[in-house]
Amino acid sequence: MSDTTPLLIEPRLHDLGDGFTVRRVLPFRLRRHVGPFVFFDHIGPAELPPGRGLDVRPHPHIGLATVTYLFEGALGHRDSLGSVQVIRPGDVNWMTAGRGIVHSERTPPEERAAGHRMHGIQTWVALPQAHEETTPEFLHYAASTLPESVQDGVRVRVIAGRSFGMESPVRVFAPTLYADVRFEQGAGLRVPTEHEERAIYVLDGDVRVDGEALAAERMLVLVPGADVEVTAVSAAHVLLCGGAPLDGERTIWWNFVSSDRARIERAKADWLAQRIGSVPGETEFIPLPEH
Repeated sequence: MSDTTPLLIEPRLHDLGDGFTVRRVLPFRLRRHVGPFVFFDHIGPAELPPGRGLDVRPHPHIGLATVTYLFEGALGHRDSLGSVQVIRPGDVNWMTAGRGIVHSERTPPEERAAGHRMHGIQTWVALPQAHEETTPEFLHYAASTLPESVQDGVRVRVIAGRSFGMESPVRVFAPTLYADVRFEQGAGLRVPTEHEERAIYVLDGDVRVDGEALAAERMLVLVPGADVEVTAVSAAHVLLCGGAPLDGERTIWWNFVSSDRARIERAKADWLAQRIGSVPGETEFIPLPEH
């Protein structure tokens, strides 16, 4: 990507069956990360009929934090620390993997029985090198704890990090931009320049960035330091993400992220030997992928 030209990213679609689709935005071949964000998945929206739900079996992570944020539906989190938490729209689940953690994510029994609509974003944030081997931790933040402001037809909620003069209570490891922005028709917003790396992802609506159309379900990585105006021709919903540049490249292999390729190999061996941990009450084991 040129430092003087924005980069448009179109997601890759992953069909999980029965109309359930995940759009993977990051990593992208021309842009592996924006700020600390090394992985960005747009989940749904999808209608899940009664009896059907999402079942992500126990799997390991190292060197990152997973960040789950929902617009609709619910998801039950369980991990090898013994954490049990249902996340609902507007909440934040922040799981720091550090030196190693195992977790599962499943549709809660009540929603599975009744049927429900599922829509959200899951991101991975690479930990700074000094914290890659930190102690694993899981933290849940209720929607009511996140700061938000409403002005001139724009509602901004800060999911993590600092922006628009507000700071989220979510504990981050590096300067982070992660905000949920909803526009009334005709409203506009200038994207702050305080973070060096920034991107806009349009969830829905007719949006213009400096007068140029940005289609829904697309990400635009902005030029560092550039003043950028987002305007909504219709009611619209976007996310802003980014932050300080990473302190070096990362290797991403399966669910492992590290600045050290040898550490990835150790994580593979640890998972095969079942040394990373297990989720209490769950016995399923996912083998390493063959790639």
